[in-house]
Amino acid sequence: MTTVAITGITGNMGQATFAALNGVDVDEIRLLIRTPKRFKKLLSANKALKGKVKVIQGSMTDRDAIKQLVTGADIVINMAAVIPPRSDQNPKAAVACNQVGADMLVSEIESITENQPALIHVSTVAVYGNRTGAHPFGRVGDPLLPSPLDVYSATKVRGEFRVLESNINKWAVLRQSAMLHPQMITDNIHDGLMFHTAFDAPLEWVTAHDSGILIRNIIMKYIDGSIPDRFWKRCYNIAGGKLNRRYGIQTFDEGFAIMGGSSKDFFKPVYNAARNFHGVWYLDGDELNDMFDYQSQTTEEYWQQVFRAHPVFKMGKLVPKSMIHFFLFRKLLKDKNAPSYWAKTGDEARMIAYFGSRDNYDKLKTETWKTYPLKDPAQIQNLTDNDTPVYYGYDINKPDDQITQADIQSVAEAHGGKLLSEFDGDMYKKLDFLTQDGEKFTASAYTVLRAGHWYNPIYEKFFWDFDRLSKKDKVFASVWYDTHDKDEDYVYSFDNDFVAHAKKTESL
Repeated sequence: MTTVAITGITGNMGQATFAALNGVDVDEIRLLIRTPKRFKKLLSANKALKGKVKVIQGSMTDRDAIKQLVTGADIVINMAAVIPPRSDQNPKAAVACNQVGADMLVSEIESITENQPALIHVSTVAVYGNRTGAHPFGRVGDPLLPSPLDVYSATKVRGEFRVLESNINKWAVLRQSAMLHPQMITDNIHDGLMFHTAFDAPLEWVTAHDSGILIRNIIMKYIDGSIPDRFWKRCYNIAGGKLNRRYGIQTFDEGFAIMGGSSKDFFKPVYNAARNFHGVWYLDGDELNDMFDYQSQTTEEYWQQVFRAHPVFKMGKLVPKSMIHFFLFRKLLKDKNAPSYWAKTGDEARMIAYFGSRDNYDKLKTETWKTYPLKDPAQIQNLTDNDTPVYYGYDINKPDDQITQADIQSVAEAHGGKLLSEFDGDMYKKLDFLTQDGEKFTASAYTVLRAGHWYNPIYEKFFWDFDRLSKKDKVFASVWYDTHDKDEDYVYSFDNDFVAHAKKTESL
Protein backbone atom coordinates (compact mmCIF):
# COMPACT_ATOMS: atom_id res chain seq x y z
CA MET A 1 0.00 0.00 0.00
CA THR A 2 1.42 3.37 -1.05
CA THR A 3 0.43 6.58 0.72
CA VAL A 4 1.30 9.96 -0.72
CA ALA A 5 1.00 13.02 1.56
CA ILE A 6 0.67 16.42 -0.10
CA THR A 7 0.54 20.04 1.07
CA GLY A 8 -0.48 22.99 -1.09
CA ILE A 9 -2.92 21.00 -3.22
CA THR A 10 -5.22 24.00 -3.81
CA GLY A 11 -2.41 26.15 -5.24
CA ASN A 12 -1.83 26.34 -8.98
CA MET A 13 0.92 23.69 -8.99
CA GLY A 14 -1.06 21.61 -6.51
CA GLN A 15 -4.21 21.63 -8.60
CA ALA A 16 -2.26 20.53 -11.67
CA THR A 17 -0.62 17.77 -9.63
CA PHE A 18 -3.97 16.53 -8.33
CA ALA A 19 -5.39 16.33 -11.85
CA ALA A 20 -2.26 14.50 -13.04
CA LEU A 21 -2.70 11.83 -10.34
CA ASN A 22 -5.75 10.42 -12.09
CA GLY A 23 -4.89 6.85 -13.05
CA VAL A 24 -1.76 6.64 -10.87
CA ASP A 25 -1.51 3.41 -8.87
CA VAL A 26 -1.52 4.98 -5.41
CA ASP A 27 -3.64 3.66 -2.55
CA GLU A 28 -4.09 6.80 -0.47
CA ILE A 29 -3.65 10.49 -1.26
CA ARG A 30 -3.44 12.27 2.07
CA LEU A 31 -4.00 16.02 1.81
CA LEU A 32 -3.48 18.88 4.25
CA ILE A 33 -6.35 21.28 3.56
CA ARG A 34 -6.73 24.69 5.15
CA THR A 35 -9.93 25.69 3.33
CA PRO A 36 -12.21 22.68 2.53
CA LYS A 37 -14.55 24.79 0.41
CA ARG A 38 -11.83 25.48 -2.14
CA PHE A 39 -10.86 21.82 -2.25
CA LYS A 40 -14.42 20.62 -2.90
CA LYS A 41 -14.36 22.35 -6.28
CA LEU A 42 -11.07 20.67 -7.15
CA LEU A 43 -12.35 17.25 -6.06
CA SER A 44 -15.53 17.63 -8.11
CA ALA A 45 -13.34 18.10 -11.17
CA ASN A 46 -11.39 14.92 -10.36
CA LYS A 47 -14.10 12.58 -9.06
CA ALA A 48 -12.12 9.43 -9.93
CA LEU A 49 -9.72 10.28 -7.08
CA LYS A 50 -12.42 10.67 -4.43
CA GLY A 51 -12.09 7.15 -3.02
CA LYS A 52 -8.33 7.58 -2.55
CA VAL A 53 -8.39 10.96 -0.82
CA LYS A 54 -8.06 11.46 2.91
CA VAL A 55 -8.43 15.08 3.99
CA ILE A 56 -6.65 16.39 7.07
CA GLN A 57 -7.92 19.84 7.91
CA GLY A 58 -5.31 22.23 9.25
CA SER A 59 -2.55 24.66 8.36
CA MET A 60 1.22 24.32 8.03
CA THR A 61 1.57 25.52 11.61
CA ASP A 62 -0.86 22.96 13.04
CA ARG A 63 1.51 20.37 14.50
CA ASP A 64 -1.20 17.76 15.14
CA ALA A 65 -2.37 18.04 11.53
CA ILE A 66 1.21 17.80 10.23
CA LYS A 67 1.82 14.73 12.36
CA GLN A 68 -1.32 13.05 10.97
CA LEU A 69 -0.24 13.96 7.46
CA VAL A 70 3.23 12.42 7.53
CA THR A 71 2.82 9.48 9.92
CA GLY A 72 2.61 6.32 7.85
CA ALA A 73 3.17 8.15 4.55
CA ASP A 74 5.66 6.82 2.02
CA ILE A 75 6.45 10.12 0.33
CA VAL A 76 5.60 13.72 1.27
CA ILE A 77 5.22 16.45 -1.36
CA ASN A 78 5.46 19.95 0.12
CA MET A 79 4.04 22.50 -2.30
CA ALA A 80 2.50 24.74 0.37
CA ALA A 81 3.58 28.34 0.01
CA VAL A 82 2.34 31.87 0.51
CA ILE A 83 3.53 33.60 -2.63
CA PRO A 84 3.34 37.16 -4.02
CA PRO A 85 1.16 39.16 -3.98
CA ARG A 86 -0.27 37.59 -0.79
CA SER A 87 3.18 37.44 0.81
CA ASP A 88 3.44 41.21 0.22
CA GLN A 89 -0.02 41.84 1.62
CA ASN A 90 0.32 39.46 4.56
CA PRO A 91 4.01 38.82 5.28
CA LYS A 92 3.21 37.12 8.59
CA ALA A 93 1.31 34.44 6.67
CA ALA A 94 4.40 33.90 4.49
CA VAL A 95 6.56 33.45 7.58
CA ALA A 96 4.06 31.00 9.07
CA CYS A 97 3.75 28.82 5.96
CA ASN A 98 7.08 29.09 4.15
CA GLN A 99 9.37 29.10 7.15
CA VAL A 100 7.66 27.91 10.35
CA GLY A 101 5.56 25.39 8.47
CA ALA A 102 8.52 23.97 6.58
CA ASP A 103 10.42 23.61 9.84
CA MET A 104 7.49 21.84 11.49
CA LEU A 105 7.05 19.49 8.55
CA VAL A 106 10.74 18.57 8.54
CA SER A 107 10.76 18.06 12.31
CA GLU A 108 7.82 15.67 12.19
CA ILE A 109 9.41 13.62 9.40
CA GLU A 110 12.73 13.56 11.28
CA SER A 111 10.95 12.16 14.34
CA ILE A 112 9.92 9.06 12.36
CA THR A 113 12.74 6.56 12.86
CA GLU A 114 11.25 3.52 11.10
CA ASN A 115 9.93 3.68 7.54
CA GLN A 116 10.66 7.38 7.35
CA PRO A 117 8.90 9.01 4.37
CA ALA A 118 10.85 10.71 1.61
CA LEU A 119 10.36 14.45 1.17
CA ILE A 120 10.02 16.49 -2.02
CA HIS A 121 10.23 20.15 -1.06
CA VAL A 122 9.26 22.77 -3.65
CA SER A 123 11.27 25.97 -3.39
CA THR A 124 11.50 28.83 -5.88
CA VAL A 125 13.62 30.66 -8.44
CA ALA A 126 13.13 33.72 -6.22
CA VAL A 127 15.96 32.53 -3.95
CA TYR A 128 18.45 33.61 -6.64
CA GLY A 129 17.15 37.18 -6.57
CA ASN A 130 17.51 39.71 -9.36
CA ARG A 131 19.41 38.36 -12.38
CA THR A 132 19.15 41.04 -15.05
CA GLY A 133 22.40 42.38 -16.47
CA ALA A 134 25.43 40.21 -17.10
CA HIS A 135 24.08 36.99 -15.56
CA PRO A 136 20.80 35.97 -17.19
CA PHE A 137 21.84 32.31 -16.88
CA GLY A 138 22.15 30.44 -13.62
CA ARG A 139 22.40 27.02 -12.06
CA VAL A 140 21.96 25.30 -8.73
CA GLY A 141 25.00 26.42 -6.75
CA ASP A 142 24.68 30.08 -7.70
CA PRO A 143 24.66 32.51 -4.76
CA LEU A 144 21.29 33.06 -3.10
CA LEU A 145 20.54 36.78 -2.98
CA PRO A 146 16.85 37.30 -2.10
CA SER A 147 15.64 40.62 -3.48
CA PRO A 148 15.42 43.31 -0.80
CA LEU A 149 12.04 43.56 0.95
CA ASP A 150 10.84 40.31 -0.66
CA VAL A 151 9.54 38.34 2.32
CA TYR A 152 8.62 35.43 0.05
CA SER A 153 12.16 34.74 -1.16
CA ALA A 154 13.66 35.24 2.30
CA THR A 155 11.30 32.72 3.91
CA LYS A 156 11.84 30.22 1.10
CA VAL A 157 15.61 30.44 1.58
CA ARG A 158 15.13 29.61 5.23
CA GLY A 159 12.70 26.80 4.47
CA GLU A 160 14.94 25.01 2.01
CA PHE A 161 17.99 25.46 4.27
CA ARG A 162 16.05 23.56 6.93
CA VAL A 163 15.46 20.71 4.48
CA LEU A 164 19.07 20.65 3.29
CA GLU A 165 20.39 20.46 6.85
CA SER A 166 17.78 17.97 8.06
CA ASN A 167 18.22 14.39 9.20
CA ILE A 168 15.75 13.10 6.63
CA ASN A 169 17.18 10.13 4.76
CA LYS A 170 15.66 10.92 1.37
CA TRP A 171 14.88 14.48 0.31
CA ALA A 172 15.03 16.61 -2.80
CA VAL A 173 14.59 20.38 -3.19
CA LEU A 174 12.98 21.57 -6.43
CA ARG A 175 13.30 25.27 -7.22
CA GLN A 176 10.24 26.20 -9.25
CA SER A 177 10.75 28.57 -12.17
CA ALA A 178 8.35 31.27 -13.33
CA MET A 179 5.07 29.40 -13.71
CA LEU A 180 2.25 29.96 -16.18
CA HIS A 181 -1.09 28.85 -14.78
CA PRO A 182 -4.75 29.05 -15.88
CA GLN A 183 -5.53 32.09 -13.70
CA MET A 184 -2.44 34.03 -14.77
CA ILE A 185 -4.23 36.99 -16.37
CA THR A 186 -7.19 37.23 -14.00
CA ASP A 187 -4.91 37.03 -10.94
CA ASN A 188 -2.69 39.81 -12.24
CA ILE A 189 -5.37 42.40 -12.92
CA HIS A 190 -6.21 42.80 -9.24
CA ASP A 191 -2.83 43.79 -7.85
CA GLY A 192 0.22 45.91 -8.69
CA LEU A 193 2.51 42.87 -8.66
CA MET A 194 2.87 42.87 -12.45
CA PHE A 195 4.76 46.15 -12.16
CA HIS A 196 7.50 44.43 -10.14
CA THR A 197 8.69 42.54 -13.23
CA ALA A 198 11.60 44.33 -14.84
CA PHE A 199 11.29 44.57 -18.61
CA ASP A 200 14.71 42.94 -19.01
CA ALA A 201 14.14 40.20 -16.41
CA PRO A 202 15.19 36.77 -17.77
CA LEU A 203 12.21 34.46 -17.24
CA GLU A 204 12.18 30.77 -18.08
CA TRP A 205 8.56 29.71 -17.98
CA VAL A 206 7.12 26.35 -17.11
CA THR A 207 3.39 25.67 -17.07
CA ALA A 208 1.43 24.48 -14.07
CA HIS A 209 0.42 21.48 -16.17
CA ASP A 210 4.00 20.41 -16.76
CA SER A 211 4.86 21.02 -13.10
CA GLY A 212 2.02 18.70 -12.13
CA ILE A 213 3.30 16.08 -14.55
CA LEU A 214 6.74 16.35 -12.93
CA ILE A 215 5.36 15.62 -9.47
CA ARG A 216 3.21 12.80 -10.85
CA ASN A 217 6.21 11.22 -12.55
CA ILE A 218 8.28 11.48 -9.37
CA ILE A 219 5.51 9.73 -7.45
CA MET A 220 5.13 7.03 -10.10
CA LYS A 221 8.85 6.33 -10.19
CA TYR A 222 8.96 6.29 -6.41
CA ILE A 223 6.19 3.68 -6.35
CA ASP A 224 7.88 1.40 -8.89
CA GLY A 225 11.33 1.93 -7.35
CA SER A 226 12.92 3.38 -10.48
CA ILE A 227 14.12 6.73 -9.08
CA PRO A 228 17.92 6.68 -9.33
CA ASP A 229 19.82 7.02 -6.05
CA ARG A 230 21.61 10.08 -7.41
CA PHE A 231 18.29 12.00 -7.33
CA TRP A 232 18.12 12.15 -3.55
CA LYS A 233 19.70 14.75 -1.26
CA ARG A 234 20.15 17.28 -4.03
CA CYS A 235 18.66 20.56 -5.32
CA TYR A 236 17.22 20.96 -8.81
CA ASN A 237 15.75 23.71 -10.95
CA ILE A 238 12.28 23.11 -12.40
CA ALA A 239 12.85 24.53 -15.87
CA GLY A 240 10.74 25.09 -18.95
CA GLY A 241 13.51 24.73 -21.51
CA LYS A 242 15.12 26.92 -24.13
CA LEU A 243 11.88 27.49 -26.05
CA ASN A 244 10.26 29.02 -22.97
CA ARG A 245 12.89 31.67 -22.26
CA ARG A 246 11.62 35.22 -22.41
CA TYR A 247 12.48 38.69 -21.24
CA GLY A 248 9.89 40.30 -19.00
CA ILE A 249 8.56 42.58 -21.71
CA GLN A 250 8.13 39.64 -24.10
CA THR A 251 5.88 37.92 -21.60
CA PHE A 252 3.75 41.03 -21.28
CA ASP A 253 3.58 41.32 -25.07
CA GLU A 254 2.43 37.72 -25.46
CA GLY A 255 -0.25 38.14 -22.81
CA PHE A 256 -1.48 41.49 -24.12
CA ALA A 257 -1.60 40.13 -27.67
CA ILE A 258 -4.75 38.26 -26.60
CA MET A 259 -6.37 41.67 -26.20
CA GLY A 260 -4.92 42.92 -29.47
CA GLY A 261 -2.20 45.04 -27.85
CA SER A 262 1.33 45.09 -26.51
CA SER A 263 3.31 46.45 -23.59
CA LYS A 264 3.86 49.69 -25.45
CA ASP A 265 0.10 50.15 -25.81
CA PHE A 266 -0.72 49.71 -22.13
CA PHE A 267 2.46 50.50 -20.18
CA LYS A 268 4.99 53.30 -19.92
CA PRO A 269 8.67 52.65 -19.10
CA VAL A 270 8.19 54.17 -15.63
CA TYR A 271 5.45 51.71 -14.68
CA ASN A 272 7.76 48.79 -13.94
CA ALA A 273 10.64 48.24 -11.57
CA ALA A 274 14.12 48.67 -13.01
CA ARG A 275 15.56 45.92 -10.78
CA ASN A 276 14.88 43.85 -7.65
CA PHE A 277 12.68 41.17 -9.19
CA HIS A 278 13.76 37.58 -9.80
CA GLY A 279 14.17 35.22 -12.73
CA VAL A 280 16.89 33.30 -14.51
CA TRP A 281 17.46 31.09 -17.53
CA TYR A 282 18.70 27.72 -16.37
CA LEU A 283 21.98 26.20 -17.49
CA ASP A 284 21.05 22.96 -15.72
CA GLY A 285 17.35 22.83 -16.54
CA ASP A 286 17.61 19.60 -18.49
CA GLU A 287 18.82 17.58 -15.50
CA LEU A 288 15.41 17.13 -13.89
CA ASN A 289 13.68 16.68 -17.23
CA ASP A 290 16.12 13.93 -18.23
CA MET A 291 15.05 11.98 -15.15
CA PHE A 292 11.31 12.65 -15.19
CA ASP A 293 10.39 13.77 -18.73
CA TYR A 294 7.87 16.47 -17.84
CA GLN A 295 8.48 19.33 -20.28
CA SER A 296 5.79 19.37 -22.96
CA GLN A 297 4.13 22.79 -23.21
CA THR A 298 5.55 25.94 -24.77
CA THR A 299 4.56 29.48 -23.87
CA GLU A 300 2.86 29.82 -27.27
CA GLU A 301 0.69 26.80 -26.54
CA TYR A 302 -0.14 28.18 -23.11
CA TRP A 303 -1.35 31.53 -24.44
CA GLN A 304 -3.44 29.76 -27.07
CA GLN A 305 -5.13 27.79 -24.29
CA VAL A 306 -5.81 30.99 -22.35
CA PHE A 307 -7.29 32.57 -25.45
CA ARG A 308 -9.62 29.61 -25.94
CA ALA A 309 -10.58 29.46 -22.27
CA HIS A 310 -11.32 33.19 -22.00
CA PRO A 311 -13.00 34.28 -25.24
CA VAL A 312 -14.02 37.53 -23.54
CA PHE A 313 -10.47 38.78 -24.17
CA LYS A 314 -11.29 38.77 -27.88
CA MET A 315 -13.39 41.84 -27.19
CA GLY A 316 -10.20 43.68 -26.37
CA LYS A 317 -9.41 43.82 -30.06
CA LEU A 318 -12.61 45.80 -30.62
CA VAL A 319 -12.09 48.27 -27.77
CA PRO A 320 -9.75 51.27 -28.11
CA LYS A 321 -6.45 50.53 -26.40
CA SER A 322 -6.63 53.83 -24.55
CA MET A 323 -9.89 52.69 -22.95
CA ILE A 324 -8.37 49.37 -21.85
CA HIS A 325 -5.45 51.27 -20.36
CA PHE A 326 -7.75 53.65 -18.52
CA PHE A 327 -10.16 51.12 -17.04
CA LEU A 328 -7.81 48.17 -16.48
CA PHE A 329 -4.19 49.19 -15.99
CA ARG A 330 -4.44 52.76 -14.79
CA LYS A 331 -6.38 51.71 -11.68
CA LEU A 332 -3.66 49.19 -10.84
CA LEU A 333 -1.17 52.04 -10.62
CA LYS A 334 -3.01 53.09 -7.47
CA ASP A 335 -2.64 49.68 -5.86
CA LYS A 336 -0.47 49.55 -2.73
CA ASN A 337 1.82 47.04 -4.46
CA ALA A 338 2.55 49.30 -7.44
CA PRO A 339 5.71 51.45 -7.77
CA SER A 340 3.65 54.52 -8.64
CA TYR A 341 1.86 54.15 -5.29
CA TRP A 342 5.20 53.92 -3.47
CA ALA A 343 6.34 57.09 -5.21
CA LYS A 344 3.16 58.94 -4.36
CA THR A 345 3.14 57.89 -0.70
CA GLY A 346 6.85 58.43 -0.07
CA ASP A 347 7.91 54.79 0.32
CA GLU A 348 11.57 55.63 -0.17
CA ALA A 349 12.73 52.16 0.88
CA ARG A 350 11.02 50.56 -2.09
CA MET A 351 11.98 53.43 -4.39
CA ILE A 352 15.64 52.66 -3.63
CA ALA A 353 15.25 48.88 -3.72
CA TYR A 354 13.42 48.75 -7.04
CA PHE A 355 14.92 51.75 -8.87
CA GLY A 356 18.19 52.60 -7.13
CA SER A 357 16.87 56.01 -6.08
CA ARG A 358 13.88 58.30 -6.44
CA ASP A 359 15.91 60.30 -8.97
CA ASN A 360 16.21 57.20 -11.16
CA TYR A 361 12.46 56.73 -10.95
CA ASP A 362 11.80 60.37 -11.84
CA LYS A 363 14.12 60.08 -14.84
CA LEU A 364 12.07 57.19 -16.13
CA LYS A 365 9.05 59.50 -16.26
CA THR A 366 10.65 61.29 -19.20
CA GLU A 367 11.45 58.07 -21.06
CA THR A 368 9.45 57.01 -24.09
CA TRP A 369 9.48 53.64 -25.78
CA LYS A 370 11.54 55.24 -28.55
CA THR A 371 14.35 56.12 -26.14
CA TYR A 372 14.02 53.34 -23.56
CA PRO A 373 16.71 50.64 -24.09
CA LEU A 374 15.24 47.18 -24.55
CA LYS A 375 16.98 43.85 -24.96
CA ASP A 376 16.85 42.21 -28.37
CA PRO A 377 14.51 39.18 -28.06
CA ALA A 378 16.42 37.36 -30.80
CA GLN A 379 19.50 37.49 -28.58
CA ILE A 380 18.09 34.81 -26.30
CA GLN A 381 18.53 32.03 -28.83
CA ASN A 382 22.18 32.99 -29.32
CA LEU A 383 23.09 32.97 -25.63
CA THR A 384 24.51 29.81 -24.14
CA ASP A 385 26.21 31.02 -20.97
CA ASN A 386 26.87 34.09 -18.84
CA ASP A 387 28.67 37.01 -20.40
CA THR A 388 30.52 37.27 -17.10
CA PRO A 389 30.98 33.97 -15.23
CA VAL A 390 29.60 33.72 -11.72
CA TYR A 391 32.43 33.44 -9.22
CA TYR A 392 32.05 30.38 -6.98
CA GLY A 393 35.45 30.25 -5.30
CA TYR A 394 36.12 26.75 -6.69
CA ASP A 395 35.60 24.70 -9.84
CA ILE A 396 31.86 24.02 -9.74
CA ASN A 397 32.24 21.31 -12.38
CA LYS A 398 34.31 19.13 -10.05
CA PRO A 399 32.59 15.82 -9.13
CA ASP A 400 31.70 15.34 -5.48
CA ASP A 401 34.34 12.67 -4.99
CA GLN A 402 37.04 15.14 -6.01
CA ILE A 403 36.05 17.94 -3.64
CA THR A 404 38.84 18.67 -1.15
CA GLN A 405 39.39 20.59 2.07
CA ALA A 406 41.11 23.27 0.00
CA ASP A 407 38.01 23.68 -2.21
CA ILE A 408 35.73 24.28 0.76
CA GLN A 409 38.24 26.59 2.41
CA SER A 410 38.51 28.53 -0.85
CA VAL A 411 34.73 28.99 -1.02
CA ALA A 412 34.61 30.17 2.60
CA GLU A 413 37.40 32.67 1.94
CA ALA A 414 35.66 33.88 -1.22
CA HIS A 415 32.70 34.73 1.01
CA GLY A 416 35.04 36.56 3.37
CA GLY A 417 34.81 33.79 5.96
CA LYS A 418 36.62 30.67 7.15
CA LEU A 419 36.20 26.92 7.32
CA LEU A 420 36.71 25.72 10.89
CA SER A 421 36.22 21.95 10.43
CA GLU A 422 38.14 19.13 8.79
CA PHE A 423 36.49 17.75 5.66
CA ASP A 424 36.66 13.97 5.28
CA GLY A 425 35.06 13.67 1.85
CA ASP A 426 31.46 13.36 3.10
CA MET A 427 29.49 16.09 1.30
CA TYR A 428 26.70 15.88 3.90
CA LYS A 429 28.76 15.95 7.09
CA LYS A 430 28.12 19.03 9.23
CA LEU A 431 30.96 21.55 9.04
CA ASP A 432 31.55 24.70 11.05
CA PHE A 433 32.13 28.00 9.27
CA LEU A 434 32.75 31.62 10.21
CA THR A 435 31.12 34.41 8.22
CA GLN A 436 32.89 37.66 7.36
CA ASP A 437 31.20 39.09 10.46
CA GLY A 438 32.71 36.42 12.68
CA GLU A 439 29.43 34.59 13.17
CA LYS A 440 29.64 30.82 13.44
CA PHE A 441 27.23 28.61 11.50
CA THR A 442 26.97 24.94 10.62
CA ALA A 443 26.20 23.51 7.20
CA SER A 444 27.28 20.65 4.97
CA ALA A 445 29.65 21.00 2.05
CA TYR A 446 26.72 20.19 -0.23
CA THR A 447 24.62 23.02 1.19
CA VAL A 448 27.38 25.60 0.73
CA LEU A 449 29.07 24.46 -2.48
CA ARG A 450 26.29 22.76 -4.40
CA ALA A 451 23.15 24.56 -3.18
CA GLY A 452 24.61 28.08 -2.94
CA HIS A 453 23.78 28.80 0.69
CA TRP A 454 26.01 31.02 2.81
CA TYR A 455 24.83 32.34 6.15
CA ASN A 456 24.07 36.06 6.42
CA PRO A 457 21.50 38.18 8.32
CA ILE A 458 18.62 37.17 5.99
CA TYR A 459 18.65 33.67 7.50
CA GLU A 460 17.53 35.01 10.89
CA LYS A 461 15.81 38.36 10.34
CA PHE A 462 14.37 40.49 7.58
CA PHE A 463 17.59 42.37 7.03
CA TRP A 464 18.96 42.60 3.47
CA ASP A 465 22.56 43.65 3.89
CA PHE A 466 24.04 42.69 0.53
CA ASP A 467 25.47 46.13 -0.30
CA ARG A 468 27.82 45.85 2.68
CA LEU A 469 28.44 42.11 2.41
CA SER A 470 29.34 42.25 -1.28
CA LYS A 471 32.23 44.58 -0.57
CA LYS A 472 34.07 41.61 0.98
CA ASP A 473 32.15 38.66 -0.48
CA LYS A 474 33.47 37.87 -3.97
CA VAL A 475 30.71 35.32 -4.65
CA PHE A 476 27.90 37.76 -3.85
CA ALA A 477 29.70 40.59 -5.65
CA SER A 478 29.95 38.63 -8.90
CA VAL A 479 26.16 38.89 -9.27
CA TRP A 480 25.04 41.70 -6.98
CA TYR A 481 26.91 44.41 -8.88
CA ASP A 482 25.13 43.60 -12.12
CA THR A 483 22.31 45.87 -10.97
CA HIS A 484 23.74 47.66 -7.92
CA ASP A 485 26.43 50.32 -7.88
CA LYS A 486 29.54 49.55 -5.86
CA ASP A 487 29.12 52.78 -3.93
CA GLU A 488 25.58 51.86 -2.84
CA ASP A 489 25.57 51.33 0.88
CA TYR A 490 22.03 50.54 1.98
CA VAL A 491 20.60 48.02 4.36
CA TYR A 492 16.95 47.13 3.77
CA SER A 493 14.80 45.88 6.61
CA PHE A 494 11.31 45.46 8.05
CA ASP A 495 10.35 46.52 11.53
CA ASN A 496 8.08 44.43 13.76
CA ASP A 497 5.02 45.71 11.89
CA PHE A 498 6.60 44.91 8.51
CA VAL A 499 7.12 48.55 7.61
CA ALA A 500 9.93 48.80 5.07
CA HIS A 501 13.11 50.76 5.73
CA ALA A 502 16.25 51.53 3.75
CA LYS A 503 19.12 53.20 5.60
CA LYS A 504 22.73 53.94 4.87
CA THR A 505 24.79 51.28 6.63
CA GLU A 506 27.15 53.78 8.19
CA SER A 507 24.24 55.33 10.10
CA LEU A 508 23.34 52.10 11.88
